[in-house]
Amino acid sequence: MKLWLVRHGETEANVAGLYSGHAPTPLTEQGKMQAHRLGNMLNQVPFDRVLCSELERTQHTARLLLGERQIPLAPHSLLNEMFFGDWEMRHHRDLQVEDKANYDAWCADWQHAAPTNGESFPAFSQRVKAFADELAGYSDTNLLIVSHQGVLSLLTALLLGMPTASMWHFRIDHGAWSVIDITAQFATLRVLNSRAIWSPDEG
Repeated sequence: MKLWLVRHGETEANVAGLYSGHAPTPLTEQGKMQAHRLGNMLNQVPFDRVLCSELERTQHTARLLLGERQIPLAPHSLLNEMFFGDWEMRHHRDLQVEDKANYDAWCADWQHAAPTNGESFPAFSQRVKAFADELAGYSDTNLLIVSHQGVLSLLTALLLGMPTASMWHFRIDHGAWSVIDITAQFATLRVLNSRAIWSPDEG
């Protein structure tokens, strides 16, 4: 199976530098353009179906990417971004003042501490691992995943058999596509953050 990874387009929260996990934040005009361009880049990929998170920014990106292509699209809760609790739609500069103790603790030990009233990294990683394990039961040849940077970075690390902290080695950019080949034996990262037009000749 080829797993095609796409991050949602740029959002207003991205531009403002705010933590946006589950909070709604619309695509910017640039984000919409990124999705349209991805549609052109991946127009020849014979996707069997598309999975995205339950958040509107991924579903909007997927709809713009697919255009008029009649490909099944389904939201999946395991693909939701990490939930930042009280820190949703807040800037780190404000948190360093208004929630200093908790924010400092999280920055010092993000793998164990959690955002105030938010999702801990162990809970988040367990959720993404559950999705990675679920992929073994999929029979798709080309599966498109439209999700979030945190989810896609961690998913990549997990599929490659790397520690969860290795997710930071796989930054997933807006407006780009990545591919992981999955076989019964192992997974191979074939492409990371391409902005090229995919051709069937590439296999």
